[in-house]
Amino acid sequence: MKLALVTETFPPEVNGVAMTFGVIARELGRRGHAVTVYRPRRDDLPAGEIRPEFSEVPLPGFPIPGYPQIRLGLPAGRRLRARWRDERPDLVHVVTEGPLGASAITAARDLGIPVTSSFHTNFHTYTRDYGFAPLGRLVLAWLRRVHNRTACTFAPTPELAAELRDGGFRSVGQLSRGVDTWQFHPIRRQPELRQRWGAAPDTPVVLHVGRMAAEKNYGLLFRAYAAMRVANPRLKFVLAGEGPLRARLQREHPECIFAGFFSREEIGRYYASADIYLHASVTETFGNVLTEAMASGLAVAGFDYAAARRFVRHGHNGLAVPLGDEAALIDAAVLLATDDLLRAQLQASARAAVEGQSWSAVIARFESDLAAYARGQSPDTPNDPVTLSLPLRS
Repeated sequence: MKLALVTETFPPEVNGVAMTFGVIARELGRRGHAVTVYRPRRDDLPAGEIRPEFSEVPLPGFPIPGYPQIRLGLPAGRRLRARWRDERPDLVHVVTEGPLGASAITAARDLGIPVTSSFHTNFHTYTRDYGFAPLGRLVLAWLRRVHNRTACTFAPTPELAAELRDGGFRSVGQLSRGVDTWQFHPIRRQPELRQRWGAAPDTPVVLHVGRMAAEKNYGLLFRAYAAMRVANPRLKFVLAGEGPLRARLQREHPECIFAGFFSREEIGRYYASADIYLHASVTETFGNVLTEAMASGLAVAGFDYAAARRFVRHGHNGLAVPLGDEAALIDAAVLLATDDLLRAQLQASARAAVEGQSWSAVIARFESDLAAYARGQSPDTPNDPVTLSLPLRS
C-alpha cells in the first residue's frame, strides 16, 4: 500500500504517540509499504529527509506556547490536496487531532481517499490540569467531530474504545501498543550508572520517565516520593525527561536526580538500572512507560486503568490501586520502598507479563485493518487474505 501518516508529533520527540508511530512507520516500511509521514517542520531535522523505511514531508507549524518541545501543525489542506492528486495514497491515517490532522481529513475526503484516525491523548481531560475545566466538553466535541469524519478511530485499549463509543464516537477499533523487550531488558542494568546516582547495590532507586507537564500528576508523584523517603531515607529518585515543569521541579527538589532527555535507545539502561517505577498519571490512554518498566524488571505501582489494568496482577507482578485513590497509591509506594522481599518478587514476575506484547503482532493486526479500509471495507468484511511479510526487527 501507499500510506500517508499525518501527525503533529514524531521522533526525535519523546512521548508515547511519537514513539508508537515511529515504530509503526518503520515497520510498515519494512513490510514493503510506501510510507510517507507528514509532520510539522523542525529546525533540527533536514527538510524532506528520506529514510530507508519511510519518507518525511515537513509542513508549517509552531511550538506550543510554554511547551516548546511539542509543535502544533498549521492547516495544510491545499498542500496536501495538491500532493495527493499527484501521488495519491491508498489510505491516509491521521494520528493527531490538531489543525494539521483535521485539514488532512478534509483533504482526503475531498479526494475520495479512505481515511482513518487514532485516539491517543485525552485532551479533554487536560483542560482541568491547565485551568480550563469548563472547556472540557467543547474539546471533547471537537475530538468527536474530527474522528467521526474518518472510517475508523483506533483506540489503544478495549476500555477506552468502549468509553469512546459511549461518548458518541462511531466505528471505533483497537490499535494496542507493543513493547520492545530487547531494548527494555534487565540485562541493560549498569552498576556504573547507579554509582553516579549515589546508589549502593542495595539502595532502592525510584524512576520516573516522561514529559514534565501538569497532566502527568507530579504533585502526587512527589507526595508519594516524600512518604517513601521518610520510610526509607536511603531511597534515590531519578527523573528522565523534559517539559515545562522541569525547572520548577528541579528547584523544589534538589535532592532528586534530573537526568534530562534520552533517546529511546539510551533510556533502556535507565529503566534497567532502577528498582521501582511509580506511575501517578490519571489521564493516560495507554501508558507505554509502565510496560517498558515491567519489561525492564522493575517493581511497578500505579492506578488500575489503561496498561496497568491489562498487565498488572496486583501483588503478583506489580501493585495496582483504584483509579484516583491517591492515599492507596502512596501506601503502595511506601510498601515498595520498605518491603525488600515483595519488591524482589514483583521484579522477578514483571517481565513475563509483557513478553507476549510484541510490536510484531500489534503492527500485523494494524496492517491488516488498514488494508481492509483501503479497499473500502471494514476489517470484519470477508476479503482476500492480507500478505504479512518480514518479521519485526529492532
